[in-house]
Amino acid sequence: MEEKSVNKTNSNGYTFMFAIIMVVVVATVLAFTATSLQPTQRENVRQEKMQSILATIGIETDRAGAEELYDQYITEELSLREDGTEDEDIDAFQVDLAKELKKPAADQVFPLYIAEVDGEKFYIVPLRGNGLWNAIFGYIALRDDVNTIAGATFDHLGETPGLGAEITKEFFKERFTDEKIFDESGNLVGVSVVKGDIDPSDKDDNQVDAISGATITGDGVSDMISERLKRYLPYFKKEQEIKVAIQ
Repeated sequence: MEEKSVNKTNSNGYTFMFAIIMVVVVATVLAFTATSLQPTQRENVRQEKMQSILATIGIETDRAGAEELYDQYITEELSLREDGTEDEDIDAFQVDLAKELKKPAADQVFPLYIAEVDGEKFYIVPLRGNGLWNAIFGYIALRDDVNTIAGATFDHLGETPGLGAEITKEFFKERFTDEKIFDESGNLVGVSVVKGDIDPSDKDDNQVDAISGATITGDGVSDMISERLKRYLPYFKKEQEIKVAIQ
């Protein structure tokens, strides 16, 4: 009897059945864990988004304190259409730019966040574009003149460490502070990331110094800034009565 029991546990059928049971158990545990963590993960993403928006206007906070400061400094969340009008039926904070960019411009929603810090107004525009390997994204804040950059944040999904991934570093983001997005003729040109002898003190040249070895990522940053900001010109012209060319 003992020998038969040993043979039974060593049989292929027993091994196969044991493997199936273990797969089912592990899959069930993983599915339960993933499902139970979803609310926490969504909340973390929401708070990190608030952190990034606040960082463009110089408000630094940890994730836990993000919501309180966000409510304190962000005075409006607008969902804009291509003509600059507001769509009050859409929650700007919930707009997914990755999905919006797949639509024709006429069907897209353009989120805009308006902040006030020490009596000064800021317009914060979400950014999204293409880097070398995958999507790059971030936020850029404009001062009340709708021309001067107050701050910017950038992130990515798969740029090369030590090269394109450097767009997340402070030294790169700081290069955009006080840069202008309109040229001398009033055309919105954004800010170009270029190689060469760039004077960091010249804030009217619409240029910042590129990251060495990250040309394609830098071009992606340049393109997404100009492309996204141009979508907000109808709103800015209407709100600020600025005399600029839409090109």
